[in-house]
Amino acid sequence: MPVLDFLNPVKGFGVTFREMFRKVDTVMYPEDKRPTAPRFHGHHQLNRWPDGLEKCIGCELCAWACPADAIYVEGRDNMPEDRYSPGERYGHVYQINYLRCILCGMCIEACPTRALTMTNEYEIADDNRESLIWTKEQLLVPLLPGMEAPPHPMRLGNDEKDYYRLGGAGVVATARAPGMAGPGGPTGPAVDITGANELAAGEDEVAK
Repeated sequence: MPVLDFLNPVKGFGVTFREMFRKVDTVMYPEDKRPTAPRFHGHHQLNRWPDGLEKCIGCELCAWACPADAIYVEGRDNMPEDRYSPGERYGHVYQINYLRCILCGMCIEACPTRALTMTNEYEIADDNRESLIWTKEQLLVPLLPGMEAPPHPMRLGNDEKDYYRLGGAGVVATARAPGMAGPGGPTGPAVDITGANELAAGEDEVAK
């Protein structure tokens, strides 16, 4: 009917007219910062083991997995007198370009040691392009009480396998990286090194 055809454009605005009279949910940001979902993808951070050694082994898998080519890693070999991680290598240079990063989390899935995780911090905007390229010093979590600044020998075992057993047992010791104390809170509590050593010894007994 001609009348119905005439009303078709008006019917298309039905959703618009209906939403016009609904109460708007206004968030008074930045004064009112609402908590994010627990698994929200925010800023990255590089984690440490309970003795202070870095979890990053410089394998560059995160850089290969990044679809936006936003991660740059340079790995170097650990030396007995100059050790930064439990593995053979460590991440000497680590950069994330947040001008490119799409916060997809594929780098997190690729990391074999859980060295790279994502926080709940979502305030990324800046008026300086250079400041959006985060370096290792900005991403690395600070030392907690009981941790020793690398380089230093392995304190939690004889080789990297002892450290990976701790990771498999759920032992974490990390805080927020500088500037990343977001709405989600810290990623995990500090772990006493003595207790971590006891856990590693127990794992060795099971392995025997």
